[in-house]
Amino acid sequence: MKGWFDAFRNDGGPTLYSYSNRTPVTGDVALVIVFVIFGTIFTAFLVIFPGIRKERLTTFLIVTLSLFVGATIQVAQYGSSWHTSSATIVSSYSAFSRHRTRAQIGGYIGLMHINITYKHLPDSEHTNDDVEYNERFSWRGSNEMTSAFKQALYQGAPFPIVSLAEYFSLHQEGFSWGSKYREAGYYASIMLWTSFASWCMMNLLLMVVPRYGAYSMIMTGLCMLSTNLIYWALLPCEPLIAHIDGSILAFDMGWNYWLVLVAGIGCLFAGTVVTAIDLIFPHQFSTILEVDYDTPYDRHVIIEESFDTRNVRRKLPKIEDSLGDRIMSQLSSKLQNRNTDREDTQGVINKTYAPHKSSDFQQERNNDDPSKSNWSYPFPPAPRRMVNS
Repeated sequence: MKGWFDAFRNDGGPTLYSYSNRTPVTGDVALVIVFVIFGTIFTAFLVIFPGIRKERLTTFLIVTLSLFVGATIQVAQYGSSWHTSSATIVSSYSAFSRHRTRAQIGGYIGLMHINITYKHLPDSEHTNDDVEYNERFSWRGSNEMTSAFKQALYQGAPFPIVSLAEYFSLHQEGFSWGSKYREAGYYASIMLWTSFASWCMMNLLLMVVPRYGAYSMIMTGLCMLSTNLIYWALLPCEPLIAHIDGSILAFDMGWNYWLVLVAGIGCLFAGTVVTAIDLIFPHQFSTILEVDYDTPYDRHVIIEESFDTRNVRRKLPKIEDSLGDRIMSQLSSKLQNRNTDREDTQGVINKTYAPHKSSDFQQERNNDDPSKSNWSYPFPPAPRRMVNS
């Protein structure tokens, strides 16, 4: 069987791949998934957008804003750039080593973790060094940060990474910044999930009742701004300034924080504008996302038809009435016509006419033919209406 399984092998050993396949971490898997999901939805919307003939501007703005806000919430929830810092250091790779190299180190704090990156910078002496690290230390659980720190020591992580991670230990080595960042991230995460629930309700109401969708849009913007306020208020009172081999890392707000702030302001502004338009011009704001849009059940069609029906109700016959309603309407119309005919057949007495003949002759004629007295019209005797002029 020799010759079948010894290709690319030396003396029966495992297959040797003579090229390097080591690659550094270039992106977060969770963020890539979020970008792919929302990017796919937005791309599908752009594909069908040329076929939209009505409400093009409002539909494009609402869909774009909604997807932007939703993606911002998820990116901020799983992102690592709420509080960031980076610097160039000259440090040893391992502790108690005299050999020093130039490297780039960065700390990227998220809501429930911190990412610490370490990368060697090429110099004249070490041009082939490709040392790149990206270590994540999570503090979602109360003891998770301590376990991750001990695991980094056990695996032999570079000394600058261990030195920076030590600042975030939860009161284990005398530092309190870790507990403060964990508290700020915990409550900010709760507010972000509240914003996500409000965002889902906003999309649902925009398809059913756009006015209430605008109210939910305002609520979503307020929740996102509250997230920024809570995170900023719960940060450590004493700013974290990390010292690593003579270099200083001063942390500042990252792009996740500013992205949530911009999305919250945009959502609040758009919701306020839509609400004002709906209050000034009722039932004018609309998008093609509505469930009954451009159907007989469209709210605009229903409003117009109800308005026309109120105006011509007396002119148009009631077609959709039930059999009992039609019978009652016929009976009432016949009774009304009978009463009208009865009133028309009653005689009218003209009391202002004074006859020229004598009163005796007039009295005699009244006794002979009472139906022709006082200019009574030749109708059957009936109760008479008195007309006074």
